[in-house]
Amino acid sequence: MDEKRLLLQPNVRVEYRYQIPSIKFKARQCLLTIFVFTVTCLILLSSYYEDSSEYSSPPQTIQEFQKCSINNFLATGLPFLDSASPLPVSEFVERRNNLAVALVADGIDAFLVEPGYTFQYYANISQKDWEVWEPEERPFLMVVQPLKNETSGKVTAATRFLAPSFEVERARLLGMPFVDQLEFVPWEEHWNPYETLLKSWETPGSSEKNSKPRIMVDDEMRDFIQRGLGENGFEVLGLAAEVERVKQTKTEREIEIVRAVNTGTVEAVRAMRVCMYPGLTENEVMEVLDNTLRAAGLEPFFDIVLFDEDASNPHGGTDGSKVLEAETFVLIDVGAHLYGYSSDICRTFFPPFFPKPNTTTEIEALSPLIREKLAVWDIVLEAQTQSMHALHQGNSAASVDVAARKVITDAGYGEAFTHRVGHGIGIKAHESPYLNKGNVNVTLRAGMTFTSEPGIYLVDKFGVRHEDILLVRESGEPEILTGTRAVGPWDP
Repeated sequence: MDEKRLLLQPNVRVEYRYQIPSIKFKARQCLLTIFVFTVTCLILLSSYYEDSSEYSSPPQTIQEFQKCSINNFLATGLPFLDSASPLPVSEFVERRNNLAVALVADGIDAFLVEPGYTFQYYANISQKDWEVWEPEERPFLMVVQPLKNETSGKVTAATRFLAPSFEVERARLLGMPFVDQLEFVPWEEHWNPYETLLKSWETPGSSEKNSKPRIMVDDEMRDFIQRGLGENGFEVLGLAAEVERVKQTKTEREIEIVRAVNTGTVEAVRAMRVCMYPGLTENEVMEVLDNTLRAAGLEPFFDIVLFDEDASNPHGGTDGSKVLEAETFVLIDVGAHLYGYSSDICRTFFPPFFPKPNTTTEIEALSPLIREKLAVWDIVLEAQTQSMHALHQGNSAASVDVAARKVITDAGYGEAFTHRVGHGIGIKAHESPYLNKGNVNVTLRAGMTFTSEPGIYLVDKFGVRHEDILLVRESGEPEILTGTRAVGPWDP
């Protein structure tokens, strides 16, 4: 009996079969009304689901994929952004004062830096802010000297700038974060800029002339400038000791920005993953992920998307054309910027359309390759866990790498872990200190932020890497600045 006849059949017992016609007719009329109402509701529901199919059905095009990914990301409410904000002028003043204290501790007369990441840290100007097309051949240098108050003993920063005369006004207009008026040492094009700086040299708070100032530069200072300074009366020293540690140790405001950008980047990957469908290429996934990040105001600056054997080379190198299939292991290593600070995270996972095995029988039915992927995924996660146990104040940078490497080596994959376990992170995605087994003389301090990113790379098969951002604390385990770690290949 078909559905319509069932719906129209009076729901009565046999003993009532011979009731008077008027009652029988009314019952049928009532049932017919119910049937029409039900059909109408079904039609309306069908129309609703057709209109909302973009949310209930898996994406089938790049446009649908991107819309799904961005909608998922925005639907989180972006709570990770709540605690982050642009840095105030007072933050930069404090940094320069901390630098001045470090200069005194290291016995250095001044710190010199040209536009780049370190200049950005102390004065909020990057190389591209100064010269968007390429690094300028004319030296523009920030000179930070310590100034000691003889009464209180307090040390603060005295800052001035060596600049081409015709660029002084442009430098003033950069809006650098200073409370006091900027001071410049201008030089004409036909002058020797380094000799000009030396002639103007004074020790803040003192009338004495320093015939050969001891200055410190960082690794971004170009060789011709270092040589020019050294050949014109300055003693030039490389970045080290307390001066180097100023930028390595993050303030609370910095930590919140690092937390926001890294947590947001992880959440973007998670939002994108559930929208993936068969046939996508690595390049298509990369483009959609980048646009997903941009939807929340995060600006991607690198994105590595690798499928299966392409991921056996940690940073790729292939053309991005490999196609996504059900059993593909996807490795994504991506970074973005927020308020000048960097994210750098990595996740390895299966696509959402590859069902997760939930029983022993289902696991045993998996191919040997899939079972190896699962085993390697777990080994790398355990290596990351052990690296976290070693990331304590007072431990050496080397100890963190050694802890992770032992897990992977004991599992028989030691030769397949081909890089260090991590690096510092802040304004630069990669900054000192570096977590490698040879870095035995660097001691971890509270406030330092690091990646932990162990990996196993099996040539012509697949690669696995987990990367999270960790904050060294005064005591105990490090704090995770990426929200939550990966749980499994179906829950990255």
